[in-house]
Amino acid sequence: MYSHFNPFASGDAWWQHLLMLVIAAILGYIIGYISAKSKADSLRAELQALEIDIDECQQSKKEVIAVTPPVAKAAAVVAPLPTPAVVTTPDDLKVVEGIGPKIEKLLNQEGILTFAQLAEASPERIKEILVAAGTRYVMHNPATWPEQSALARDGQWDALKTWQDELNKGRTH
Repeated sequence: MYSHFNPFASGDAWWQHLLMLVIAAILGYIIGYISAKSKADSLRAELQALEIDIDECQQSKKEVIAVTPPVAKAAAVVAPLPTPAVVTTPDDLKVVEGIGPKIEKLLNQEGILTFAQLAEASPERIKEILVAAGTRYVMHNPATWPEQSALARDGQWDALKTWQDELNKGRTH
């Protein structure tokens, strides 16, 4: 009854499918070619803009060199080199029991980056930082944090580990 809707019902339907595949392949190739060509054109334009920027940069460098007057060696005044700013590498404050990533971030924002700085901070100051951060941090007790930090600062890792085994979330029992 519905056999006339089935394209495979007739014996010569294979060439229709083959023709559709060939047309689809040709259309796909044309679309891909146009897309790749427009992408290549935009990349060429971007490259040209970058080359212009490089030329301008090199030209301005030549102008600076040309404007700078030569200095006689005898008249040259040797200025002392500026002392480099001390760069503090932050310590992993999460080593201290009771400090997690969020509290470490709070302390870092307040300028406490190292074990030495945390060891010098009073528990009251640390508590102020926690209270200012919101109710979520009020429950933490920083009473032992400066002492733990002092052990870490001094490299007394075994003593720190032993003490932390006795602590409960940074608090003494």
